[in-house]
Amino acid sequence: MIKLNVKQILVGKPLKSTDDDSHLLTKFQALAMLSSDALSSIAYGTEQIVTVLLTLSAAAIWYSLPIAALVLVLLVALTLSYRQIIHAYPHGGGAYVVSTENLGANAGLIAGGSLLVDYMLTVAVSVSAGADAITSALPSLHPYNLLISMILVLLLMLMNLRGLRESAGFLLVPVYTFVTMTVLLLVVGLFKVVTGDLSYHATSHIGSTVPGISIILLLKAFSSGSASLTGVEAISNAVPFFKKPKARNAAGTLALMAMILGLFFTGITFLNYYLGVVPNAHSTVLSQVAHTIFDGNGIGRIFYYVFQFSTAMILAVAANTGFSAFPMLSYNLAKNKYMPHMYMEKGDRLGYSNGIISLAAGAVILLAIFNGSTSRLIPLYSIGVFVPFALSQTGMVVKWRREMGSKFWRHALSNIIGAAISAIIVLILLVFRLADIWPFFIVMPILIGIFYAIKRHYTEVAHQLRLEDKVVDHVYSGNVVIVLVGNVTNVAVGAMSYAQSIGSEVLAVHVATRETYRKDKEIEAEFKTLYPNVRFSIVESSYRDIVKPVVRYVDLVSKSAEKKNHTVTVIVPQFVPKHSWQNILHNQMSVRMRYYLSWRDNVVVSSYSYHLKK
Repeated sequence: MIKLNVKQILVGKPLKSTDDDSHLLTKFQALAMLSSDALSSIAYGTEQIVTVLLTLSAAAIWYSLPIAALVLVLLVALTLSYRQIIHAYPHGGGAYVVSTENLGANAGLIAGGSLLVDYMLTVAVSVSAGADAITSALPSLHPYNLLISMILVLLLMLMNLRGLRESAGFLLVPVYTFVTMTVLLLVVGLFKVVTGDLSYHATSHIGSTVPGISIILLLKAFSSGSASLTGVEAISNAVPFFKKPKARNAAGTLALMAMILGLFFTGITFLNYYLGVVPNAHSTVLSQVAHTIFDGNGIGRIFYYVFQFSTAMILAVAANTGFSAFPMLSYNLAKNKYMPHMYMEKGDRLGYSNGIISLAAGAVILLAIFNGSTSRLIPLYSIGVFVPFALSQTGMVVKWRREMGSKFWRHALSNIIGAAISAIIVLILLVFRLADIWPFFIVMPILIGIFYAIKRHYTEVAHQLRLEDKVVDHVYSGNVVIVLVGNVTNVAVGAMSYAQSIGSEVLAVHVATRETYRKDKEIEAEFKTLYPNVRFSIVESSYRDIVKPVVRYVDLVSKSAEKKNHTVTVIVPQFVPKHSWQNILHNQMSVRMRYYLSWRDNVVVSSYSYHLKK
């Protein structure tokens, strides 16, 4: 009862299955829940571009403007493409389903596996960046970055276990506060630029020649800035979470998210260039831009801190995109028997709880491995999302080619552009960031191997359980029942009574040790008094182990019973305390015994439970 109450306090009361539709999302809620990852990326997207350009010189920062324009082209292509995916595959699944249907199972598993890892990275990167934003405003907390990140993951896990509407309701405040504050930042910033209140401090003029600039450096900056587009695919994965009409609402939400993201990314990149902001170890680029625009004095100081904490909050809750999309992707993989079936089960609050908990565990492990470093996580984050981007866009091209014939290009133009740019980014990452992304190429083969191993297992299980055309019934002529007797108690007596009701032959077995010789003889005598006609076997254990001697005894009886065409049933007596917490006061020998006996062929294991009253 105590456990149940604690669970209900943390997660909430169980919901009926009939309540499922009432927990679906409106566009207003879905924008907060599913776009926080994409919108929050403006906190580090521009900074990643500038950081790469700065490796040459500060004068190269002006190149962030044309690079941002190219990122916007990719955003438009991906948005148009994923709107098509939403309408073509309204049951969700995104890149995994598209790649599987149009490019084959291997491509689908690469896309699905990449996204599983990417959603874990989404959570890790988001909470890590959120911790960075908090410690930028409160430097005294900087030593606790990793701890703050892990706490945020656990809080998000609990929030999502409470259900869709509850988590969406929680996200409304941080997401829309961030949107409001960013709009205010851009409006105030651009107004000050136009009125001349904001001085022009760009590190170089647009079009200036920068010695040493190379296409390689620009491509690396572009690939880093494209991390701003992670999360764009999340809505296509989560179409089933929307209220009806699901596809139309999802497509509308995606378009609105893309428009907001494009405006924010363009505005922040321009203001960063105009102000000549360069990254430093103590304050993020976005923090410096906000501090300059809001002046940092009087009411401006208040606006700055509100903006910083809204940034920290959206970066933290941006991880929620992963918590929304990972369980749905796991569901689709499990439905195709590539992941355990437990990922298809809904929890008390009608969410896919096992997927939520697995995602949180994976994110915490990643944070521990990378010590909560955002810069070390982002390259892996990028490769994990652009591989599925490239595959899904290519899959859509194949789909249109198959369905539309020679006129396919009219539908596939955005897919072709998206596939080409995504493939280029993957190539850039392979050539220039291999030192950062090499773990991806170790994890993916292992993950795909696990997928196929699970698939083989389920296929083999189905084959063995399937009824053939001719069913051969094996009719047993008797049942040998073995009762495990520790002491002669009410539990043992009840188990013996049950055994005699189902068995044609009943055997009792007791495990003895040298230390308990006298006690064992007393138990035998007491048992024989009650059951003089039942064979009572004492099995000696040389190493004080109870389980192995019993298993050996059962094996011997099983071989003998097989010759007589008898079944063997082992009854494991146990008593059940009135309160669940009292279980810790007693050994769990019955649990161990049932586990080991369950692996024996042709042996049925049964529990006899005696319920205590006090």
